[in-house]
Amino acid sequence: MMSSPSFQSISGQSLGSLDQLKAQASRDPKGAVREAARQFETLFMQEVMKSMRASTLSSGMLDNSATQLGTEMLDTQFAGKLAGLPGGLSDAIQRQLQRQMGVQDLSPESVKKASQTTLAQALPALATKGIPSHVQGFIQQHDAAARAASAATGIPASFMVAQAAHESGWGRREISGADGSKSHNLFGIKATPGWTGKTVDVQTTEVINGQAHKVTAKFRAYGSYDEAFKDYARLISSNDRYAKVVAQAQNGNAAGFARGLQLAGYATDPGYADKIAKTINTTMRVQRAMA
Repeated sequence: MMSSPSFQSISGQSLGSLDQLKAQASRDPKGAVREAARQFETLFMQEVMKSMRASTLSSGMLDNSATQLGTEMLDTQFAGKLAGLPGGLSDAIQRQLQRQMGVQDLSPESVKKASQTTLAQALPALATKGIPSHVQGFIQQHDAAARAASAATGIPASFMVAQAAHESGWGRREISGADGSKSHNLFGIKATPGWTGKTVDVQTTEVINGQAHKVTAKFRAYGSYDEAFKDYARLISSNDRYAKVVAQAQNGNAAGFARGLQLAGYATDPGYADKIAKTINTTMRVQRAMA
């Protein structure tokens, strides 16, 4: 069955006119902002309709790829008709663009003072509105450290950011000491007997023989997030049991990388591979939208 277009694919089509919008910004700044707002409202309405369709049971045996395509085309037309109406979402988006561009009004004289580059930066930023700010912030915060670790291991930076995101709950469940001090341990790496650095004792859940058990374990503590990524890179690249994991990652195989981590015993959660793979996909989607 034909799948519904994703927000990424829809936005790729609708924002294909970004160059035209940028060119229009120099000729008619107010019109360019208004058109950009209308396009984003159209995207939003398409997603709303898609979600409504997904939550409704299909009508039965008459459903097929042709009827689904017709429904999607009809939804796209409806979204286009609804977008840009007075008092609608596009008005709010237009005001957001205005703030992004740092101007107080949308008169041609004022907007011309805002650079064409600023408008181009504002559009992708709005495209990620469906992504929580803490998710965007986490990816941006750790991008440089992940890239440095990627250079040392060959593992894509997005894979490492995603694993750190899963282990730390996008930074909201970071391991901390009894006094609340940060461990900067984003990867949930335990303090093995050979570890000579600082440690923190944390109660965690381990799955043993299919049963979840609460245990207290020692985890590594670092002086910075950069140290955490470097240590993760050393752990993965120097341990033979992760050799296949690294190979899968270097080939860009997100599912193979996630599955390899679970098979190598990185975590005891039986659903670990699926969770990591999904987080990698989310991370890569956000990175493309923010590029």
